[in-house]
Amino acid sequence: MLLNTENNAALQQVLAALEGQRKNIASGQKKGYLIIAGGIAILILACVLGFPIPGFIGVLALGIFGGVKLSNAYSEQRFYSDKYKRDVIGTALKFLDPSLTLEPNKGIGENEFRHCQLFNSDPDRYKTEDLVMGRAGKTGFYFAEVHAEYKTVERTKDGTRTEWHEIFKGIIFVADFNKNFNGITIVRPKDFGAAFGAWFSKNLFSIGSNDVVKLENTDFDKTFVTYGSNQVEARYILTPAMMERILNLNQQSKYTISLSFIESRMYIGFPLQRNYFEAPVFKSLLDPAIIDEDITAIKFMYDIVKELDLNTRIWGKE
Repeated sequence: MLLNTENNAALQQVLAALEGQRKNIASGQKKGYLIIAGGIAILILACVLGFPIPGFIGVLALGIFGGVKLSNAYSEQRFYSDKYKRDVIGTALKFLDPSLTLEPNKGIGENEFRHCQLFNSDPDRYKTEDLVMGRAGKTGFYFAEVHAEYKTVERTKDGTRTEWHEIFKGIIFVADFNKNFNGITIVRPKDFGAAFGAWFSKNLFSIGSNDVVKLENTDFDKTFVTYGSNQVEARYILTPAMMERILNLNQQSKYTISLSFIESRMYIGFPLQRNYFEAPVFKSLLDPAIIDEDITAIKFMYDIVKELDLNTRIWGKE
């Protein structure tokens, strides 16, 4: 267990204050849906009995009343969700490391997402949130949830059909590598898989046999394909020790990760299906498992610096 939330007085005080608000929101949503369902039931009964007009009046009145209830509950939920992230997750982060901060309404900018060179499709729809920033030893880092999609438009006999396709959904992690790279190095899964979509950027450099970096670690080459615009630098970055650390990190992830080394930063993409840091509405905040799952995810990201030994400064920035 990451931190004992049940015995943490400061955290329990924050949770208790929010628990009452959560119950009000859950109650408001349930009442709103029940009122609307009751209106529909009245309409059906009225039509069966031959009184459709009174039934329509009844469903309209109850629909408006139920809609107002739902609207108020969802409006309150937005404030509650933001408060949960700032007060609950934010408080818990300080116990992990005082340097950690959470900004719910910030994230990885779309330009930086393109710049990290992990994907060959530019997003037509892009969302990012829950920016966590901090420092582990000498290494500054930040990460955020990202959901990027592109669209295709197909002509049909009935007009056009628009479909959305996922480029990436998960967490993008960024850390200072303390080295100004001359080239660009990309490490991507050998088996693409549906979870990660299209990977390599066509704008980086033309993909050819000379761009593939052959490494001495056979397990690494079985798991990843490495591309480098500077072969010598790519091998300089991916030392035997670094490759082993990346493999260990990958084994701890549900889906195969990807990495890029650009300028002086290292980017890691973690595909995920779960949306973290969201306040529960129909589950009690007093259940320690609720917050522990979120904090465990943050601890996993925080430990990347140690896992990859980024605090060992082999190089100085040029």
